[in-house]
Amino acid sequence: MPGRLFETYGIALKTFDHLTVVGLREWVALPHLGVAGLRAKIDTGASTSSLHATEIEPFERDGEKWVRFNAHLGTVVQLRHRRCEALLVAMKTIKSSNGHTQVRYVIRTTLALGDRVWPVEFTLACRKAMRYRLLLGSKALIDGHLVVNPGITYVQEKPAFPASTTSVTGVA
Repeated sequence: MPGRLFETYGIALKTFDHLTVVGLREWVALPHLGVAGLRAKIDTGASTSSLHATEIEPFERDGEKWVRFNAHLGTVVQLRHRRCEALLVAMKTIKSSNGHTQVRYVIRTTLALGDRVWPVEFTLACRKAMRYRLLLGSKALIDGHLVVNPGITYVQEKPAFPASTTSVTGVA
């Protein structure tokens, strides 16, 4: 029922009408990249989602453009990274919050948040100065049928996708 309160008797609701409620921060996984246990910041002000990546190398496979990169998963205190490969979807010029423009690689891979799994486009960017290694933008929120309650965090359960120990490829 639209218009009802997001919180009843101190218990946060996990759905609102047909939409899944997420908080300002949530646990996510990128199963086709073999990445789990990643904390994401939900950012309705950003249209595109972004993943912290370094050592980005474009290459060709079977006549298609791909990109190889290190996805950084841990916190500033506890660093972890994983070598990943994904089909290159596009190159996109992004204007950051500080006004600088940058051309970034764009990949598409599956995102798992709570019990939902859907394809999301991510720009690959150095986010080492940022607290969250993954930023989930408004396009991903719309495609995932999500609504944000900024007053709460970690509403949804951690996705049940374990990270494997071998490199895997992203999805188209």
